[in-house]
Amino acid sequence: MKKKEIERLLEQLAQAQREKVLKCGQQFIPRLTSDDVLQPNDYPELEFNPPFRYEEGVLEGILTARAALFAYLAKE
Repeated sequence: MKKKEIERLLEQLAQAQREKVLKCGQQFIPRLTSDDVLQPNDYPELEFNPPFRYEEGVLEGILTARAALFAYLAKE
């Protein structure tokens, strides 16, 4: 797999998970926006919500893996 293909794949994974996090949050706060999801601690309904926090954690894992891979590839 080429570097650009890997970048595109990881961005697709991250975007799909961002959408999943937003939809999960909107189950508890229907008016929630993608910007609101960046600060879930502003919403007690999300701050202490295990399903939301799980999906948010999956997104953070994807973003961390992406950053690590990009750092590794930059060394080559």
